[in-house]
Amino acid sequence: MLRGLAVIHAVAAGARDLKALCASLDVPRSTAHRLASCLVQERYLRVVPGMGYALGPRLVELGYQAREAFPITTLARPHLEGLAALTGDTIHLAVRDGDEALYLDKIPGKKGLEMRSRVGSRMPLALTGVGKALMLDDGSPQWQALHRVGEPIVAHATPAGPTWAAFETRMRDYAGKGYAYDLEDNEPSIRCVAAPIRDASRQIVAAISVSSTVPYLSLERMAELAPTVLACAQAISRELGLPA
Repeated sequence: MLRGLAVIHAVAAGARDLKALCASLDVPRSTAHRLASCLVQERYLRVVPGMGYALGPRLVELGYQAREAFPITTLARPHLEGLAALTGDTIHLAVRDGDEALYLDKIPGKKGLEMRSRVGSRMPLALTGVGKALMLDDGSPQWQALHRVGEPIVAHATPAGPTWAAFETRMRDYAGKGYAYDLEDNEPSIRCVAAPIRDASRQIVAAISVSSTVPYLSLERMAELAPTVLACAQAISRELGLPA
């Protein structure tokens, strides 16, 4: 079994023919051929004309099964607990559902503060830190459409929500940095630092945030927390298969 796994790892690393497999595994050609043939037969490998050996469909099937058996809430929880212990602030995990952020997990902070987010609740993407993190790859046309969705909610808010021009400027800045802020856009006096979680295909599949009130989350502290939040999101992403 270990030799079979070694063949799969070798092909994943770029070995495309028997010569490369022999060199990678340090085995005779006959052994490499036997192992590779068995893996092709069981669909763990396939032979692509003009290219050689490639990873097979059975691995794709197993990958999806592994994801279903190990949902992101379970996978992310230890990382969220570590972030909560480090910061003392409220921690959120959310996914995208249409034009809303759906909250999957929340760890309350240690400062006795309460905010309206709840596990299972939804908020417009453009109004939340996790929502903006989920939007980072979208681009201006989609950002504008999502900004419009949130406009009626913040039209009479204090402080007023950002105009589209200001929102676009912020989003371009966030997209360049790889993380996003909520500057009281969703709830008065509440600020957040958020970062996206990506899967093996580099697609954004979820986002996390650190949230607190303005006295505890100054702009200076937000800037200090950003690398920590980003590192936590990247650690979760690696567990989902994102290449290092």
